[in-house]
Amino acid sequence: MTYSNHPALVSVHGGHSAQFCSHADDFLEDIIKAYIEKDFSWVGITEHMPFASDRLLYPEDKEAGIDAEETYRRFSLYMSTCRKLQKKYSSSIKIYVGFETETFSGFEPFIKNLINKFQPDYIVGSMHHVSDMGFDYSKEQYNETAQAVGGLDALYCKYFDLQYEMIDVLKPAVVGHFDIVRIFDPDYHSRLKKPDIQKRIIRNLKLIKKLDLIIDFNVRALYTGANEPYPSRPILLQAFDLGITVIPGDDSHSVETVGLYVKEGIEILNKIGFDTKWRTPPLLFNS
Repeated sequence: MTYSNHPALVSVHGGHSAQFCSHADDFLEDIIKAYIEKDFSWVGITEHMPFASDRLLYPEDKEAGIDAEETYRRFSLYMSTCRKLQKKYSSSIKIYVGFETETFSGFEPFIKNLINKFQPDYIVGSMHHVSDMGFDYSKEQYNETAQAVGGLDALYCKYFDLQYEMIDVLKPAVVGHFDIVRIFDPDYHSRLKKPDIQKRIIRNLKLIKKLDLIIDFNVRALYTGANEPYPSRPILLQAFDLGITVIPGDDSHSVETVGLYVKEGIEILNKIGFDTKWRTPPLLFNS
């Protein structure tokens, strides 16, 4: 039995690997073995979905000469490989086979077709683009996208508006790195308090609560040099006040980063008072 002061190690958002992601390292099976070695009770393997068009590709995909069609082929192989590993290691760890979304113009039919074809256990609803422009790859990219949409305040507003749309139409079991829009903004604490931004945050949190979704407490932010995970503490406290479920996600991209900072994340959640008897994401399809 797991007690609240010794919660189980879990990750609701993890398992990127070099086999299926251009900005990750290592083989997926080795990453799963690392979760087992670190005594995780369960993990959601949530690789990135394929891209709908070449203009949305990550910079590292473009550099590698990978096009949107190839990301689809790679994703199909990911799903079949992960299902095999799910069965192979079923006696050692509970694995959920999922994927992480991209959100772009006309995303709904493309993603729903993916869900129907590949039947993941669940999806993580994430944002890596605003107005079809990436923002989280580099400081330079972040600033270029912000300038294109009218500045940092506008970037935040557009991000949270698109996030609301994504949550509303996809109803993902897990909402990934809720406020990653702050990734390269040193003044994010004050910006998140601005009325036009704050009202969008509250609106989105209320929808998450209404739909009974899970927020990914994304501790990878600590690995990449941030002062705190996603979401930031003020948003985390708002989620707690609303009674939203929050579960750690290591967002691992290598064997080395499997489980990194998860214990620190659990400690933060425990001190606030979140329920650390983790519930598992509801399955999209009967297995």
